[in-house]
Amino acid sequence: MTDIYDRAQARELQNQQEAEARYRAGLRPEPEQQVVAGVVICIDCDEPVQPARLKAKPNAARCISCQQIHERRGRHG
Repeated sequence: MTDIYDRAQARELQNQQEAEARYRAGLRPEPEQQVVAGVVICIDCDEPVQPARLKAKPNAARCISCQQIHERRGRHG
C-alpha cells in the first residue's frame, strides 16, 4: 500500500518535471502587475495597460508596445 510519503514524493517529482518542461518551452513566470487605483500600469513605461491587452492576457504587466520591445530583445515573459 502506498503511503502518504510515497505519494508526496511522486507529486514533487511530477511538479519538478512540469516546471522543467515549462522552462524549456520558454514559458517564464509573468512579472508582477502594478495596479494603481484599480488600473494596471505598464512596468516599463508607467502608462496604463490597454483594456484589449488585459482582455487577451489578464495577467499582463506590460502594454502592447513595451511587450513587443521586450520580446524583440529576446526576453520572453
